Amino acid sequence: MDWLAVISVMLGIFAIVTTEILPIGLLTSIGSGFTVSDGMAGLMMTMPGFLAAAAAPLVTAATARFDRRLMLCLFMFLLALANFLAAAAPDYWLVLISRIMVGITIGGFWSIGAGLAGRLVPPASVSRATAVIFSAVPLGSVLGVPVGTLIGHFAGWRTALGVMGVLAAGVLVMLFLFVPPLPPVQATRLRSLGHMLRSAGARFALLLTFLMVLAHFAAYTYVTPFLEQVTHASDRLITTFLLLYGAAGILGNFLGGAWVARYPRGVFGLAADLIAAATLLLPVLGQGNTGAVVLLIVWGIAYGAVPVASQTWFCKAAPHTPEAASVLFTASFQATISIGALVEGFVLDHTSPSSVMLLGGCTAVLMVLVIGTCPAERLTGPRSREWPRTRK
Repeated sequence: MDWLAVISVMLGIFAIVTTEILPIGLLTSIGSGFTVSDGMAGLMMTMPGFLAAAAAPLVTAATARFDRRLMLCLFMFLLALANFLAAAAPDYWLVLISRIMVGITIGGFWSIGAGLAGRLVPPASVSRATAVIFSAVPLGSVLGVPVGTLIGHFAGWRTALGVMGVLAAGVLVMLFLFVPPLPPVQATRLRSLGHMLRSAGARFALLLTFLMVLAHFAAYTYVTPFLEQVTHASDRLITTFLLLYGAAGILGNFLGGAWVARYPRGVFGLAADLIAAATLLLPVLGQGNTGAVVLLIVWGIAYGAVPVASQTWFCKAAPHTPEAASVLFTASFQATISIGALVEGFVLDHTSPSSVMLLGGCTAVLMVLVIGTCPAERLTGPRSREWPRTRK
């Protein structure tokens, strides 16, 4: 029963991650369906991020005294409803409303679910359970988005979103059946987040997360228009490219998780270097299929290390308040996704997909410079009780 609960939470995050980034693969299809530009269609990525950033602290604090299983079920019900609404929407504004619902779900479910492993399994199995829960993030890219994109290309984007609604409904049933009652143990308050922000480690984690996620999503949100207009790849080939990107992301996730505790400067620096190289070279080498797929694989490995590295940093900054750390991680991550998608949507509508890639690459270069000029202790963390060594 313990591991069924863990798998239920993992599938919940998988459904959320897939729903959030699926529009990347269906961007042009949905945009043409409502006769809106690619930049305007990019609002489907912007809306959930901003709402998730706001919902993470507000919803988590407001529901701090409610059973966590109940809240997980309510958020998954909202996700299913959002997908069904988008699948049946006759107008684009209804799709955007559904994405607001998705944003609230992301902020609430992720902030609660990411730190539940310790309450679902025995202490000896917490590390393994945490790894299972976080595997949902790369799996959403390697399995969820390519499969959803494939369904969208063959049966239409509305069918793809309808399937996501069915998946969310199925996860809702699993959460209700397999997750035990979880009364709140330590209420997360807004003042706890304020205390975290007074930590130099947390503030620097925010800066690194902002630059890295901005560089990535500013470019990756519009990778489908790039592959269509610059690489001239077919719909089926684009799906294959996204699948390979996701597989590379899983590899990067495990590599980053294995090394970030000991070599934070190296992990963040190398990831930024590779993202910068991939995005800056795509306009040149990505005009052919071979160059595009090689650079996407490099990009996938680099970005795969980012979520686990960022979450680890926040947890080390607040070892005694894991839910508060998850809230801050979620809020910063989602807000940056939205900013990147919004800025690059404007750039795309007024320039070209190649310009979007170059701007993302320049942002990654900026992060490389920040890491290179920062004192080493900011990146490794002082050896004190506030930054304990990660257990192996």
